Amino acid sequence: MKYDKLIRDKIPEIIKAQGKMAIIEEMDDIIYKEYLDIKLSEELNEYIEEDSVEELADLVEVVYAILDYKGVSLQEFEKIRTSKAEKRGAFSKRLLLKEVITD
Repeated sequence: MKYDKLIRDKIPEIIKAQGKMAIIEEMDDIIYKEYLDIKLSEELNEYIEEDSVEELADLVEVVYAILDYKGVSLQEFEKIRTSKAEKRGAFSKRLLLKEVITD
């Protein structure tokens, strides 16, 4: 079976343990970023379809990989997230903007 997708680090070992052979290649930075973006979209769609915490964990794992790619630590990321929440709020009030009326 042919694939062309970003996989988790231990997948080659899992495939080998099943008595199969995987053809793997390491990506350069440009290609890796493209596949991270594809994987992010894929995991988001899977979460939306399945509405499961497991799929949400996969989505977050991809976010962590993107942060690592960009050289941003989890602490830096959390600081950015917290700053945005302080300035603009979070989503805890479940507000739905319906319309903005201008003069």
